[in-house]
Amino acid sequence: MSNVRYVYGLTSALLVGGAAVSLMTGIPAGAQVAQNDTDVMDRVVPQAGAPASFANLTQQLQPAVVNIATRQSVEVNRNPFAGTPFAELFNRRGGNQPQRREAQSLGSGFIISADGFVVTNNHVVAPDNRARLEEITVTFPDGTEYEADLVGADAASDLAVLKIKSDRTFPFVTFGNSAEARVGEWVVAIGNPFGLGGTVTSGIISAVYRNTGQGGAYDRFIQTDASINRGNSGGPLFDMRGNVIGINNAIFSPSGGSVGIGFAIPSEIAAPIVEQLKAGQEIERGYLGVNLQPMNDDLADSLGVARNRGEIVQIVTDDSPAERAGMEPGDIIVEVDGNEVSSDQTVSFLVANIDPGETVPVTVIREGRRVTLNTTLARRPSEDELAQQAQTFDPDSDEPMDPDQTDDTIAEKLGLQVLEMTPRIARSLGVPEDTNGLVVGAVDPNSDSGRKGLRRGDVILSANYQSVTTVDALREQIATAEGEGRDAVLLRVQRRGQPPRFLPIRLRN
Repeated sequence: MSNVRYVYGLTSALLVGGAAVSLMTGIPAGAQVAQNDTDVMDRVVPQAGAPASFANLTQQLQPAVVNIATRQSVEVNRNPFAGTPFAELFNRRGGNQPQRREAQSLGSGFIISADGFVVTNNHVVAPDNRARLEEITVTFPDGTEYEADLVGADAASDLAVLKIKSDRTFPFVTFGNSAEARVGEWVVAIGNPFGLGGTVTSGIISAVYRNTGQGGAYDRFIQTDASINRGNSGGPLFDMRGNVIGINNAIFSPSGGSVGIGFAIPSEIAAPIVEQLKAGQEIERGYLGVNLQPMNDDLADSLGVARNRGEIVQIVTDDSPAERAGMEPGDIIVEVDGNEVSSDQTVSFLVANIDPGETVPVTVIREGRRVTLNTTLARRPSEDELAQQAQTFDPDSDEPMDPDQTDDTIAEKLGLQVLEMTPRIARSLGVPEDTNGLVVGAVDPNSDSGRKGLRRGDVILSANYQSVTTVDALREQIATAEGEGRDAVLLRVQRRGQPPRFLPIRLRN
């Protein structure tokens, strides 16, 4: 189960589980009907009490709701130097190789077609970077089990589509229109909480579009007080007509259990993505390239703008559509393509629903003036790529860099891990953005580099009097020195607040 932290210190837990949609028979069952009471000032007064029973609706829908179990192979690093900058290098030299152990996950899902396509959450079936998905098993309420293949997954929306390996005909359900849902309407959730098997709970819609404050293109949920727990992830939230209007996804909880605040992905968002995944299509979304903060009361008062409207630009990503359009940090985005930015319609949500390549007007408030920037959106990078873009370089951090960024030759010969300079890294180091060179990411303390005081955040400007702006250029200078029979490389190094200096570094054999 994945956890989402809130500012209140509580957690919203992703519920490893599944989702469902209405059976094709579509028989209305148990709906509470409002009626006019003309004797009481023409008010609309609902019938007293809850529906008499959810039994008929449950009997109709439950056969299409399944439990999902995965078997994963997880890499366990037995390297004694795990966690150090050169742990990966140790492995490459033939040290203790990582071992793999088996892990499992449980969740829920629902069938959307007679030939066995199943919808669930991506986090139910997608292993992390250290794991490999080996097997998916779908279990029906009667205990029948089938293997399934992963057809498509989308991390941004947390949706996935499976296909059951069978030629039989399956019961299935269909999506309803969550846009027609209203606060206070009855809903039913079916899923696999805590691995107990098919479990039915009921409640009402607490909010139609709830922004949890976590950001992203799909921070837009139906909130319900129907009991939802770990294992309900991917499970369906049904309306009283038997349509799936939401896919259970997360809870807000101080304890990890249900406290009556659950979140479901609205069907109006999920259904189009599911159809694309089912067809094997890649999900493409618009991308602006900014880091944003919602407009809270303090920001609004300090800027003299309306509260709960707009988002302030904190960072403009280098070479992004926003930068090319002239957007600046401090701009307040108030409209995207004519749609007002609010807590229900965030910039991320609006932009993600525009096709890449389209040029749209983005209206910002800059120094009290409204400015319209015609912006050609790019294709939204993957979640992994976005996470890498969001990483900042902390020169004072002791954390090792990603081993995948380590160049074997430079690590072996100089005991260094280096990164190519970017404007963002330059800003974090307090050097001009046009500084050319390589940034030291980690230093092996047992190397000559370590003994001579090189450290994370130092900038290598040249090697053997030759400018080095790429990893390849430094590797070439190492090869040149060895080819000429020299045992050291002369580096010119710049440290924050100090003038550049030349430093000879002996090569390791």
